[in-house]
Amino acid sequence: MNPAAAAKASVLDLAPVVPVVVIDDPADALPLARALVAGGLPAIEVTLRTPVALDAIRAIADGVPDAVVGAGTVISAANVADAVDAGARFLVSPGWTPTLLDAMKASGVPFLPGVSTTSEVVALLEQGVDEMKFFPAEAAGGTAYLKSLAGPLPQARFCPTGGVTPASAPAYLALRNVGCVGGSWMLPGDAVAAKDWARVESLAREAAALR
Repeated sequence: MNPAAAAKASVLDLAPVVPVVVIDDPADALPLARALVAGGLPAIEVTLRTPVALDAIRAIADGVPDAVVGAGTVISAANVADAVDAGARFLVSPGWTPTLLDAMKASGVPFLPGVSTTSEVVALLEQGVDEMKFFPAEAAGGTAYLKSLAGPLPQARFCPTGGVTPASAPAYLALRNVGCVGGSWMLPGDAVAAKDWARVESLAREAAALR
């Protein structure tokens, strides 16, 4: 998908899997992102869990034009501002509050607020938000829970994240209210430590073929 088309597409529709990335070494940002994009996973969620996360987002935004880099673990208005300033093109939160939701709405970029209950989904729909992260997916009820939401709340679409594996991903992706899943299995720690980007690309290609 070219960058112009990607900018108009929903985050949920860019690829079947959104890699959830934790970067400790800023030197890994560019080769890691290039491997994921080459494997067919352009949407990359860099979590704000390390001191170098914003630098990594900035590097990917500047250096890998085919990547759609976003920020994950966004839990405050300050996180929103810092991530967008670094070049994040979407935001993902593990949960949400009215203050955080207001900041994400005002950011000017797409966002996926985290939910794990029906009431949270209804509250977001009430605010005009119909695309969400379902987290922690496996612990919160998995595919059975999401399937049960599709009847009364068909307008809500989800990116389940948390415990999703290559084995379980196809069952999630088969649900009509799931646009994509989030996961990190295509970034095994030993491959990243060894800077084995060819292996990362291969695993990314397998993930991209899940649907």
